[in-house]
Order: sequence, then structure tokens, then C-alpha cells
Amino acid sequence: MNHDTIAAIATAMSNSGIGIVRISGEDAIPIVDKVFKSIKNDKKLANMQTHTIHYGYILDEEELIDEVMVLIMKGPNSYTKEDTVEIDCHGGILVVQRVLETVIKNGARCAEPGEFTKRAFLNGRIDLSQAEAVIDVINSKNKFALKNSLNQLKGSIHEEIIRIREILIYHIAFIESALDDPEHISLDGYNNQLVEVLDQVLDKLTVMLKKADDGKLLKEGIKTVIIGKPNVGKSSLLNYLVGEEKAIVTNIAGTTRDIIEENININGVSLNIIDTAGIRETEDIVEKIGVEKSIRYANDADLIIYVVDSSTYLDENDEQIFKLLKDRKAIILLNKIDLDMLTTKKMIEEKTDNVVIPVSVKENDGIDSLGETIKNMFFHGKIEFNDEVYITNVRQKNLIKGAFESLKLVKNSVLDEMPEDFYSIDLMDAYEQLGQVIGEAVEDDLVNQIFSKFCMGK
Repeated sequence: MNHDTIAAIATAMSNSGIGIVRISGEDAIPIVDKVFKSIKNDKKLANMQTHTIHYGYILDEEELIDEVMVLIMKGPNSYTKEDTVEIDCHGGILVVQRVLETVIKNGARCAEPGEFTKRAFLNGRIDLSQAEAVIDVINSKNKFALKNSLNQLKGSIHEEIIRIREILIYHIAFIESALDDPEHISLDGYNNQLVEVLDQVLDKLTVMLKKADDGKLLKEGIKTVIIGKPNVGKSSLLNYLVGEEKAIVTNIAGTTRDIIEENININGVSLNIIDTAGIRETEDIVEKIGVEKSIRYANDADLIIYVVDSSTYLDENDEQIFKLLKDRKAIILLNKIDLDMLTTKKMIEEKTDNVVIPVSVKENDGIDSLGETIKNMFFHGKIEFNDEVYITNVRQKNLIKGAFESLKLVKNSVLDEMPEDFYSIDLMDAYEQLGQVIGEAVEDDLVNQIFSKFCMGK
């Protein structure tokens, strides 16, 4: 690992009240000692106790840069387990940049993206799953994604993986010992015991893999497409959910001809929502392109919200849309129930198995149940975070899936009465793949790739 002392701006580059410059490494405190002058005394920061705050000025030689507060965190009791100093200065872009330049001028170098967290991982303060959770905390789009990321940061995945690996390594060691010393260690009756253990571990991994689909949706949001005929209230629905006039609403059919995308939060769940052109037979070339795009987006969506105008009769255009919904996760909003209803909930339910919710977007009636319906449709039971492990990372999911497949091979070998050394090969493969989830025996280029996605200063 590179032992240079690194520095970076840890806050957003904007004219805000406070800016923070973070320095980490064995020379962090001596470097800041060169540029910091305490107002109260002339003592060096190196002589101060850890986790103390000091008031003074940052100077570039004799030039005053800013009035600051300096926080000292001596290793190993810091984020990186190295000596770390944070300089809290005024938040203007120029002044924060000048403070960083002064620190670099006196011996630090600019940190790479994610290098502070990378050092925390390499120094053993956090594992790789926790490191990946850091960026998820920063990028969280809703309260569920945030809570899940914080759970991962506390080590929920780490603890579960460690427990499973302890079970696997015990049985690997037992098999190897029995093969090396059959006179003293017997494998009689062991196969039944091993199958029972494998079933328990496979059940745990199955739950984790099921939760991975939930975790992906929690992290990235549900790709949601609003479809329907022209003038049924699609754009009004989008405007209501977003909370502002994003789409043009008129009585003229075919107003929406292109795609409007927004990210919204409903009942704590993120929807990446797309309003599309009304689907109908048309000779208008531009509108026809919009209809084709609507169908294409609907086919690619996680969720389809199909808006029906209850004040009109269903027609051949609706029949076309019903075909789009077949075997798809979809919710039908029967809109305009404040008007005389010519299409009823029962009439729609006779044509589809999808959930039908009567609403009036105009009167804000019935839409509240939409969020709970989406939760029940997409997530395996109630979303809770006490002991739940939600995998949100594709890398982690693929490794867990690989471990699952290896353990299935072990079980098949046992049931087929294969030689015991076959067991330990696949058990070790599962053990190693789970180890990569938390960063044991992970390759350097993968580590660099993961941390390159982080922002500067973190």
C-alpha cells in the first residue's frame, strides 16, 4: 500500500458555510503543524491529545489563508486507522482550494477518488462489503436504501458471511483430517450430517439471493412506465406524483409525444418514472413514433402503471394495452371516478389479473394506496432492517450465487456417494467466493476498480 500522506476536499465544492479539508497518513499532523497557528498557544498539534479540536489560522508562509478549526484523530482511532486531520474552514470555493493547496505545498499529495475509504479497507478497519456500503450511503435515494446501506456499513453482510464461512471451513478441515488420518477420524454417518448442514446454509443463501432483487430495487429505484390512451390522465398523474407541472396537460389528444422521466419517492420507495405518449392507432408520423417508444419503454419496465379513463368505454386501443400487461407487474389506475363511470373496476378485472385501483387524480382520491400496492408487489414481505441482509451490489450477488452453486454440487456429490475429496474441492470454492464478498483474497485491480467509483475526499 502507498504510505504517502494524502489530502482532499471532503465537502461539496460550492459556496457553503463550511468546507472541510481532510488529511490522512503518517505525516498528516506534522504537515498541518507547518501551516496551522493556534490562537491560544504555540504548542504543536503533535503534542495534543487525540480527538481534540483547536482554533486558529491557516498560513501559507506569512500569508493568512483562513480562520479555522482543526480536528486531530490519531491512528488507529480514525476512519483510515492512520493519523488524520480535518481542517474546518469557511466554505467558499476559493478559500477551501487555497487551504488544500497550502497543505499539498507542505508535503501531502492529492488523494485519489475513494482513497480514504480504500485505506480504511486495506488497514482492516472495514471489509469490502462495508466499503461498498459507504458509496451506497452517499447515493441513497430513499429512507429504505439509506437504512439498508447503514446496516451494511455496520457489518450486517460481514457478520452473516463470516458465520457461513466458519461452518464451511470446519467441515473442510474435518474432511481433510479424516482423509489424512482415517484410523482416528471416522467418516461413518458423516454424509447425513453434512447434507443437513448444507441444506441450512443453502437456505440462508437462498434468502440472501431473494433479498438481492429487493436490494437492487431499494438502491436503484423501480423503473416505472405510465401508459394509456391519450387524455386518460397520464400526465396529470405524473404531475401529481412529482409535485409540480412537469408535463403539459390539455384537452387535446396526443399532447405528449416524447418521453418525460422523473425520479420520485412514494411511501419511501424510489420510482424512476416515465410518462409516455398515449397509445392509439394514428396516422400522424410524429405521434406514431411516440407510440412506438411508449410500447418499447413498457416492454423494458419493472412496473407498468396503466391509466384508464372510467368516463369512456374501453376500445381496441385498450385491448392492445391489455396484451402488453400479460405476465407483467402492472397496476391499473381507473381514473376520473369523480365523473359518470362508463368503465367499471369489475369490467377491467374480467379482462386482466392485474391490480385495479379506482382513483381521481384531479380530486386526489385513491392514489394514497398506490405506494403500498407497489411495496407488496415488489418486495418479499415487509421491508424491515433489524436483522435483514439486503444485497444491493451486483458483484456481491454474483459471488453469493457462485457459492450457492458450489454447495449444490457438494450436496449432489454426497447424494451420489462420490469420494469425500470431491466434497472439499467445492466446499473450498464456496468458501473462497464468500471470502471475496468481504474482501479476503481479492485482487488489487478489482479493489482499484471499486474505489475509483467514489467521490474525492471519501
